[in-house]
Amino acid sequence: MSFLTVTAMLLKSFVLNCQLFAVTLALALPLGLIVSFGSMSRFRPLSWLTRFYVYIMRSTPLMLQLVVVFYLPGIIFGPGHSLPRLTSAALAFILNYAAYFSEIFRGGIQGVPHGQQEAGQVLGMTRSQIFFHVTLLQLIKRIVPPIGNEIITLVKDTSLANFIMVKEIIMMAKEFGNKGMLWPLLYTGVFFLIFNGVVTLALGRIEKKLDYFKV
Repeated sequence: MSFLTVTAMLLKSFVLNCQLFAVTLALALPLGLIVSFGSMSRFRPLSWLTRFYVYIMRSTPLMLQLVVVFYLPGIIFGPGHSLPRLTSAALAFILNYAAYFSEIFRGGIQGVPHGQQEAGQVLGMTRSQIFFHVTLLQLIKRIVPPIGNEIITLVKDTSLANFIMVKEIIMMAKEFGNKGMLWPLLYTGVFFLIFNGVVTLALGRIEKKLDYFKV
């Protein structure tokens, strides 16, 4: 099998990795922000519930979470009720990364000096105005580096979807390995290197644009 043919087939499978990455990032970020508000809530039951969720997601392997999300509906409701494999993978990734993002958001919000919020209240600003005009600007500046690290990790973690037989790039490379071709498995690293390179450059540009705001 030619190099170009293998490249085309791996690239086609890598599209699934990219889709999983995009869906996870688009939904886990806002969900993580919501969870962070829940964990900081003064309503104790909500705070305990969200903190327990974060504890479970951060303390168990992502592969185990993939298995639970994919197989649990079928176990509870019977055969034929399992979610599609890619949907299961996306849901598991979203729930997992939302927990990590929530802790980053919480740390960023709590890291903003409380005096600045009090100053906003003295000026007659509402809580929402204080958040969007005072807290959010500093929050974004503080969380970009740790969020960036999680995003890069997410790119690589998408390969774990093959654990529930999602035919992403690693699984495709394994099929070549079963035919005696081992080099495609190593070759998959090039795809991740290029994709992460683009992500790293994008994150660097975002950090540069935020340099005007010193914290």
